[in-house]
Amino acid sequence: MDYYGFYTGQIFDAYEYLGAHFTAEKTTFRTFAPQAQKIELLLEDRCIPMNKVYNGQFYEAEVEDLPCGSKYEYRIYAGGGYTDHCDPYGYAMELRPEHKSVTSQLGTYLFGDGDWMKKRSDMKNKPLNIYELHAGSFRKPGGLPDDWYNYEELGEVLIPYLKECGYNYVEFLPLCEYPSDESWGYQTTGYFAPTSRYGTPQQLMKLIDRLHQEEIGAILDFVPVHFAIDSYGLSRYDGSALYEYPNQDVGVSEWGSCNFMHSRGEVKSFLQSSANYWLKEFHFDGLRMDAISRIIFWQGDERRGVNSNALDFVKTMNRNLKEKNKGCMLIAEDSTSFKGITKECEKGGLGFDYKWDLGWMNDTLAYFKLPPEQRTEKYHQLTFSMMYFGDENYLLPFSHDEVVHLKGSILNKMYGSKEEQFRQAKALYLYMMMHPGKQLNFMGNELAMTREWDEKRELDFALLEDSLHQGFHDYMKELNHIYLTNPAMYEEDYETNGFEWADCHQEQRLIYAMLRRSKKETLLAVFHFGSRVQNDYQVKVEGMTDAIMLLSTDEKRFGGAGELSEQSFTVKDGTLTCTLPPYSGILLRVSGS
Repeated sequence: MDYYGFYTGQIFDAYEYLGAHFTAEKTTFRTFAPQAQKIELLLEDRCIPMNKVYNGQFYEAEVEDLPCGSKYEYRIYAGGGYTDHCDPYGYAMELRPEHKSVTSQLGTYLFGDGDWMKKRSDMKNKPLNIYELHAGSFRKPGGLPDDWYNYEELGEVLIPYLKECGYNYVEFLPLCEYPSDESWGYQTTGYFAPTSRYGTPQQLMKLIDRLHQEEIGAILDFVPVHFAIDSYGLSRYDGSALYEYPNQDVGVSEWGSCNFMHSRGEVKSFLQSSANYWLKEFHFDGLRMDAISRIIFWQGDERRGVNSNALDFVKTMNRNLKEKNKGCMLIAEDSTSFKGITKECEKGGLGFDYKWDLGWMNDTLAYFKLPPEQRTEKYHQLTFSMMYFGDENYLLPFSHDEVVHLKGSILNKMYGSKEEQFRQAKALYLYMMMHPGKQLNFMGNELAMTREWDEKRELDFALLEDSLHQGFHDYMKELNHIYLTNPAMYEEDYETNGFEWADCHQEQRLIYAMLRRSKKETLLAVFHFGSRVQNDYQVKVEGMTDAIMLLSTDEKRFGGAGELSEQSFTVKDGTLTCTLPPYSGILLRVSGS
């Protein structure tokens, strides 16, 4: 290992030296604990003293004939006592509530996704439709909270579903090992260990491999800001604040976890190596990085000022990850207005490919909660996003955060009766697909779930026995496949000529019309978010000679009334004339424009 690079925060392969490593004759264990007085390696049947190596801040022990899958931990003596810790660089761990590390050997799984890895890209001018997934609650084979498919079995049920539904990427909520199911993986204890809830590292590799061979990309939710406080984890690892801040004012996050001290080179090398590990060794296509606002500002609070050391860390990490992993994508979950999130590092930005547009998400859902009579004065809540859209490369998320903690499901956020909610939810998703930006939808939203997501329960697929839910599900599948196959909906996402408001001044009628363009096609969508039929609405599109309906939210096959059809609109002299039912949307391919 490049020790100087490790101490100065420049390396991305610390996991190849630290941790447990097999050779033909022995297993070598190494850990970094500069303030420890001594360390012992605890195996299931023995305790082995570890020797100081290099400059005395690293410890090493060699064990002969140790089988793969052996459990181990480090007993670290400091301050007159000791604490037992799992291996910060361990490749696997026991199932909670047990917490020992487990020896595992990299390089034993042979990937067959070479073609995918050569051609993958950041998808800037391609369709990116992400299905956000919690691996343990998509399906449960026995229906009980602790019944999970393993990674391989999950692939058997997940891959056909993704293809049927029209999602070409899946984003996994954190899979790094974590102690509490209720944290969903956001409080980590094993930054190099896939959670054992769902199997072994090799089984996860096989899942990613199979996804790629079916032309589906895989993104991992990654947490570079804070870690779990459990005593066996990173917290006060060598008796000192090795990974976290020593000062409680900035050392404890709003979630009660420990904040990483990003100014330390050893911490930078740890996190960078972890990020690179998932991309390189598991072939993940991207990382969605959680809580980036807490990296930009101290504790995420703009009033505390910019955390320049953390910004330097994320710039170095992102630049190198992109260089080392061709075609990978880096996504920021950030709620601030800080500029340059998706600008290249060389141009002063943070180097992310995409930023979640949380402003769009909040404004849109707040609008759809309102009764129609209040939407008139809030009309431009839906147009505001295009005032700032050019600032970053945005991704539009309806994520897990919007269907938990008493926020209700997406369907339940819609105003009105049950039938009105279904009408509006269909119109909402067409509006989302027509809005510039890549797409992300949390699992279950496509079923029109009526309850909040609960990690202890599988999705309510039984809802599809109801005609309204089945119609909505069919609609979402159709809409997703239209998105994947119509370049106007994605090719020019971040170009000024890719989007145009055809009409955004119908405040009293609550009608909106938007155009999306690519080099080969023009699409027009017209929306009506009011409760009364609007007759003879007209919108002019320069050069339009004809229009073909691709989709209507009101189609009978989707549970609608069938009032909005090919017979309900005309095109003459570049003007579309149509009658719009309540809470509806129509998607047209325009000719001649």
